[in-house]
Amino acid sequence: MGKPVITVVGSINMDLVVAAAKRPEAGETILGEDFYTSPGGKGSNQAVAAARLGAEVHMIGRVGDDEFGSELLKFMEKENIFLNGVEPVPHSASGVAMITLADGDNSIIVYQGANKEATPDYIRKYESLIAKSDVVITQLEIPIESVEETARLCQKHQTKFILNPAPAADLSVDVLMKADFITPNQSERETLSKQVDFNQLLDKLIVTEGKDGVVYFENEAPRRISSHSVSTVDTTGAGDTFNGAFAYAIGMKKDVETACHFANAAAALSVQKLGAQAGMPTQDEVNEFLRNHGKK
Repeated sequence: MGKPVITVVGSINMDLVVAAAKRPEAGETILGEDFYTSPGGKGSNQAVAAARLGAEVHMIGRVGDDEFGSELLKFMEKENIFLNGVEPVPHSASGVAMITLADGDNSIIVYQGANKEATPDYIRKYESLIAKSDVVITQLEIPIESVEETARLCQKHQTKFILNPAPAADLSVDVLMKADFITPNQSERETLSKQVDFNQLLDKLIVTEGKDGVVYFENEAPRRISSHSVSTVDTTGAGDTFNGAFAYAIGMKKDVETACHFANAAAALSVQKLGAQAGMPTQDEVNEFLRNHGKK
């Protein structure tokens, strides 16, 4: 089959990343060891991941009319992402994520900025794009009501809808039930379990557990796919790589187990370089990795 058409409805941020030997305690100042800026945002990250794997990717989101916004648009253009659904917000700053790398993991504070203007009315402007997509994926760095509108439009047009409930937030049962797949990490799964009877979601759940791999459910029984042993440099964006790769595989009509193996491998490759998007692999790289690890 040809390229799957994937539309990402979500955030576009600039990442401000500092590496340190440890995380500071409250009131403590420490010296960092490295600093860099990098394109990010869960929406943009997932779009880049899917595009590098060969999907036709469309982005729906907002940037500010600032220098970060211009840089983010240029970067996505270089990744062959279609940007007709991205409009700058006048007199607004672009979203930023302040990321601390320490102790082999990351901590992140996100400022929404222009992402707040990805409103339900704005999403509706691009209904025709959602209608023609094979898969739509969204996250929770845009207004929750916009996520709900995306779910409604996907259901209306019978478009596969992947909900990545990150960062954790209160969600209606309605939007959860409209999703074809829900992809929380462990902490996000805990939040979901307080909002809805988990048994209603088992056939939709794909739980990413970092070094412990991925869990999906088959006939209500958990099935685990183990993680790959790799040299980890930066885990920022690993979950987004998984989601973009999972969306690509589902768009290619793969079954859930195959899609999880593919996405798990993509995420393992992504953590071996600094930056959310720097290590996101191509399809050839993922396929070679799977061959070398006993998967086709």
